[in-house]
Order: sequence, then C-alpha cells, then structure tokens
Amino acid sequence: MAMEERVEQHSLILKGRGKLSVSGVVDVQNFDETLVSMETTLGLLLVRGNGLHIERLSLEGGELELEGEIDSMEYEENGQSRGGLFSRIFG
Repeated sequence: MAMEERVEQHSLILKGRGKLSVSGVVDVQNFDETLVSMETTLGLLLVRGNGLHIERLSLEGGELELEGEIDSMEYEENGQSRGGLFSRIFG
C-alpha cells in the first residue's frame, strides 16, 4: 500500500484540548483516564491527558472520539517512542 493511501485513511482532529476525533483506528489496546493507546493504520498512537473518556468508538468504521483534557499525542513504531509531534517538527 502506498504511503499516500495510508495517510488518507488516518486523520486527527483536535478541537481545543478537549475533544479528539481519530479516523483509521484499527483497535483500542488500552484506555484509562490518563492514557488511551490505539492501533491506527499508521502505527500505535498514544494519547495522554486527564479525565479522558471514549465518547464514541466504531471499529467497523475505524473512528474514535475522545474527550477530556488532552496533553499529548505520540506515535510509536516497533515499540520504540519517536517523540511527540512538536519534538519531531522543532527538534
């Protein structure tokens, strides 16, 4: 599968710091009030924060809506952390 096709299947929409919509979700591996880890079409996505809860989940449609105070979003590949989005952009 070409990289362009995979990117189109996965997106993140963050509204403020309180609501996150994710598409391209394959599975939710773990969730609690401070961490939600999900497998996406682009790898493992970790969302950290406080008071996190899954508002809506549709694995058939590959969609997840998360609410709470979102502090960070981070992708991992092969179990190795690559750092947060801002560290990759500015680091």
